Amino acid sequence: MNAAKLENSLGYRFKDIALLDRALTHRSWTHENRLAEYDNESFEFVGDSVLGLAIAEQLFKKHPDLAEGDLTLMKHRLVSMPTLARLAISLRLGEFIKMGTGEERSGGRDKPAIAADALEAIIAAIFLDGGYIEARAFIARLFTEELRMTTPRTSLDHKTTLQELLQSQKLTAPRYNLLKTDGQPHDRTFFVEAIWEGGRSEGSGRSLKAAEMNAAEAALKSAKAGTVRGDKT
Repeated sequence: MNAAKLENSLGYRFKDIALLDRALTHRSWTHENRLAEYDNESFEFVGDSVLGLAIAEQLFKKHPDLAEGDLTLMKHRLVSMPTLARLAISLRLGEFIKMGTGEERSGGRDKPAIAADALEAIIAAIFLDGGYIEARAFIARLFTEELRMTTPRTSLDHKTTLQELLQSQKLTAPRYNLLKTDGQPHDRTFFVEAIWEGGRSEGSGRSLKAAEMNAAEAALKSAKAGTVRGDKT
C-alpha cells in the first residue's frame, strides 16, 4: 500500500499507520491469510456511527429551521451506500484495499459495497487516530459537494415512501408495469403505471427507473389529496 499517496488524497496524516492498514483490509484477505480478527468490519461499525453524527451535525448547522423528518431524509441519502461508494471511488480506494485473490478475481475492487465499507472504515481509523474533531473535518471536506446539493426534495425516494404508506394502511406494495415507450433508442421516453389495491397512477421518464419514480410521486400526490385508495375511498 502506498500510504503517503492515499494520505494525500484523504488530506490526513496518520500517527498510527496500522489503523489505516486495517481499515483497508477486506475480510477475504484475512481469511485467505488465516489471520483472525484483523479485517475492517469492526471499523465499519465505528465509522458508520461517527459518520452519522458528523452528518447530522453538519445538516443541523446548515438547515437549522428544517423539520426533523426532512433532516432525517437528507441524512439517509448522504450516508447511503450509493453516496459512500461514489465518494470512495473519487478517492480511488479500490486501488488500496487488501483483498483475497478470489474476491479480486470476481471484480471486488469495482464493487460499490466494498468501496463504501472501506470508506466507513477509514473514517473510523481517522477517529481512532486523531479523535472526533479530525474525523469531522475529514467528513466535512469529503462531503462538501454532497452537502451543498442535498435538499429534502433531492433526497426523496418516492417508491419507498409509497410502499411504506400503503403498508401503514395494511395494503400490499404497488406493482409497476411498463405501458409503452416512445422515441428512438437513444432518445426514449418510458410510460409506466403503478397499481395497488384500489388505486392507480401513471408516470413517464427518460429511463424506466425515472418513470417508476414519477408514477410513485403521482400516487403520493393523490395520497395528500386523500385519494390514495382510488375508487375505494
